[in-house]
Amino acid sequence: METRLADFIRDTADGHDADAILRACVHCGFCTATCPTYQLLGDELDGPRGRIYLIKQVLEGADVTAKTQLHLDRCLTCRSCETVCPSGVRYGRLVEIGRRVVEEKVRRPAGDRVRRWLLRKGLSHRSLFALALGAGRLARPLLPVSLAAKVPLAAAAKSWPRPRHARKMLALTGCVQPVLAPNIDAALARALDRVDISLVRAAGDGCCGAVSEHLGAREEASTFARRNIDAWWPHIENGAEAIVVTASGCGVIVKDYAHLLRDDPEYAGKATRVAQLARDPVEVIAAEWKRFAPLVAMDHGPQRVAFHSPCTLQHGQQLNGRVEEILEAIGLELAPVADGHLCCGSAGTYSILQSVLSQQLKINKLEALEASEPDLIATANIGCLSHLATGTQRPVRHWVEIFDARLRTRS
Repeated sequence: METRLADFIRDTADGHDADAILRACVHCGFCTATCPTYQLLGDELDGPRGRIYLIKQVLEGADVTAKTQLHLDRCLTCRSCETVCPSGVRYGRLVEIGRRVVEEKVRRPAGDRVRRWLLRKGLSHRSLFALALGAGRLARPLLPVSLAAKVPLAAAAKSWPRPRHARKMLALTGCVQPVLAPNIDAALARALDRVDISLVRAAGDGCCGAVSEHLGAREEASTFARRNIDAWWPHIENGAEAIVVTASGCGVIVKDYAHLLRDDPEYAGKATRVAQLARDPVEVIAAEWKRFAPLVAMDHGPQRVAFHSPCTLQHGQQLNGRVEEILEAIGLELAPVADGHLCCGSAGTYSILQSVLSQQLKINKLEALEASEPDLIATANIGCLSHLATGTQRPVRHWVEIFDARLRTRS
């Protein structure tokens, strides 16, 4: 695709990225068939190819309108299009650039600006989110049924083993997950402890920055990344082998810290090292499988599980099929799931900002997941887990919790 970027962007880092990405696109349209929003809306401008054209026009200096902003807002950033693209177009990176430029050029209505600010602050600060969720739980009996269903009940964490092994890995504490589902990281800590690896929480880390990045607040996301790097760095210097991120949505951005901070002379090198150390739990467990295998309690009996592979796991981190292999290896029966590449509609703040589209995607996803009547639904991201749980009576759990429950306790 030929480009003539405008002066305001041409010689910037974003401009160089955008130019290379746009030139890689050959207009083939393979991406359109895999796009969830195009399937729902049938509008070329609500598919990757159409959005690429819109972004190209914006970066070449064309007038930007609220209509352009709407089409970009409707994008889930699921990156399913990247998985099927024969030209390797980095659409996810391009749409983030386009959104930031459009955000500067189109002033949103006051209510929309306030809502987005509240989401950024409320979701990325653990204490604020815990306070808001606690208030919601207190008010739950007074809420309409449809609204009360969206307020999750409190969940307790089981034990977290004390750090006692020579081998250590770091856990991202995060913001939303430790409040909604504190047992997920604890389950991973227990599992790793059984193969002589201590999972350690670093004081001072927190939100990965994904919410800020996706809502156009790049500098805020960078601030969160620097904070996390500062918290992790002493542990890295002392030999921590990996940074394990149990929320696949957070894992994508931590693995991208090198790009996020590439122009920061103080943090670029450290960010590159952090990105190299970032791991999804499936990568760690697969690497240690020979030590885990004898610990699996196959006598727990069969259980039929439908696995929802989050977009951030299969398209963002390109780890599709890896969790399913482990679930089968520990004796579970995997239920078939049609259109497994499609997004469930959670997508960070998308379920709030684009609720109509999000709800339809959730309905479609749950129909696919429940078609074979599984005993439970498993996933790998707290956002997907919380979103799907509001639409089904079946239990929805993080696969790491299921894995931990299938291991024998070591003597």
